[in-house]
Amino acid sequence: MRFSENPVIVRKKDEARELAKLCARLADDKKGVRIVVLKMTYLLILTDYFVIASGTSRPQVQAIADRIMETMRTLALPYLSVEGYEEGRWVLLDYGDVVVHVFDTSTREFYDLERLWADAPRVRWRGKTRASQRFAE
Repeated sequence: MRFSENPVIVRKKDEARELAKLCARLADDKKGVRIVVLKMTYLLILTDYFVIASGTSRPQVQAIADRIMETMRTLALPYLSVEGYEEGRWVLLDYGDVVVHVFDTSTREFYDLERLWADAPRVRWRGKTRASQRFAE
């Protein structure tokens, strides 16, 4: 596939923010820990938000990723790429303007994305989001 043929997902900024919050809530539903949403808009040109979560085991990391992928598929929100699912140590789900990182504990500590991107503002994600309300209808 040539670069010009690559599908581009463009959403309004509010939609990307709400999608990131929804992904965080989905990770929380599967008992993900240390869930963080980082606003990357002014730091990266590739994406607007990172969602970072941890699972305590390989099956839990995969279950968190499954929950997010199933919900996004139900909402007809396609991913651009999924990496690391089989290993279950660091699963990366790329939804264009939202990238979800699901780590096992030791891998997350090793890469420490929060420290690497310490300049990124954190986004509050707890509570009902407009996206979850809209998608629930």
